[in-house]
Amino acid sequence: MKKIVMFWSVLLTSVLVSADEGKHLFILSGQSNMAGLKPEESFTPTVETKYGKKGVIVVKMAQGGQPIRRWDKSWEATGKQNKKQIGDLYAALMKAVDAQIKDEKIATVTYLWMQGERDARESNGELYEASFKRMLDQLKSDLGVEELNFVIGRLSDFDMKNGRYPHWTKIRDVQVAIAEGDERGAWVDTDDLNDGKNRSGKEISNDLHYSADGYVTFGKRLAEKAIALIEK
Repeated sequence: MKKIVMFWSVLLTSVLVSADEGKHLFILSGQSNMAGLKPEESFTPTVETKYGKKGVIVVKMAQGGQPIRRWDKSWEATGKQNKKQIGDLYAALMKAVDAQIKDEKIATVTYLWMQGERDARESNGELYEASFKRMLDQLKSDLGVEELNFVIGRLSDFDMKNGRYPHWTKIRDVQVAIAEGDERGAWVDTDDLNDGKNRSGKEISNDLHYSADGYVTFGKRLAEKAIALIEK
């Protein structure tokens, strides 16, 4: 009994110390597969188990079918691209983040990103890495932090032959290279998340979007990678 009491005492102390140092901010963004994620199902419970309910701030803003240029303020628009949409979703995201962190002390910032389908379809694989890194620089500047953790959800195995989305495998490779090339980066596998029943109860197989259970697993994987980066 004494060992059990001591264990919970140590755990409570660690949570309190973390809270004193500031809260851990988690920003979730991207397109449809991030939009389909419900943080309250698995992501938020996982980070709250580690850092306590009062030790975390979770902000999510995502919109289906959108290219990375809507988060990259420095993207150079070409052709029929709408210049008014360059960086506009990023601006909306930061407005939501600022509202949540007002008067809060922030200990760490982790960016969770699930996007790339639209850019694979538009053959933007050659531009993706630079655009993503500019987005990270924007976050560091706007949040006033030098160190920023990030976790990328790699595109699934939906179109491995690049039949419908010409740069599908290219974007996958770029996402892994970005994450593995930065000590504060990580990526999660989503290849096993797009089979089963979706949220409407429809059976899916190798779908563009994830199953109901897949989204739960996805949230947990993101949270676990985020925690690993923080603890690192």
